Amino acid sequence: MYAIVEIAGQQFKVERGNKIYVHRLDANEGAKVEFDKVFLIDNGGKITVGAPTVDGAKVAATVIEHLKGDKVIVFKKLRRKGYQKWNNHRQHLTQLLIQGVLTKGETVKDELKAEKSVRMHLSPSQRNPVAKVEVVAEKKAPAKKAAAKKAPAKKAAKKTEE
Repeated sequence: MYAIVEIAGQQFKVERGNKIYVHRLDANEGAKVEFDKVFLIDNGGKITVGAPTVDGAKVAATVIEHLKGDKVIVFKKLRRKGYQKWNNHRQHLTQLLIQGVLTKGETVKDELKAEKSVRMHLSPSQRNPVAKVEVVAEKKAPAKKAAAKKAPAKKAAKKTEE
């Protein structure tokens, strides 16, 4: 099940469990937020399109963190005019975890919250289980190149018969 929703002036395709970056929201980290401008819902092939929004539909999300995006360089130049302008910009973003797409009368299932709380009690290596595979390449002894010993050039002694 996915939905097209407007968050902070932009449209996103979201589904339960996705993490998305949106323009900075006025909400504290860990806060639950809901967005009601849902334009489309696809529920296993059954598509509901709003006019302009789907009545009673919401997208529930949790604010994970606030951060800054990558640096964007803005450089302006006019040739042969001696004009150059250099600016940088880093956008303030909010990372959201989508808890679910809710239709009229539905509530959020806290399965994702329970999963997160279980992970928080584990050690850091267990929170993000990454299979640590040690690849040990078998080093073969360098093959001894059979150095072709060149036999000294034998000069044929010309025997002159007298």
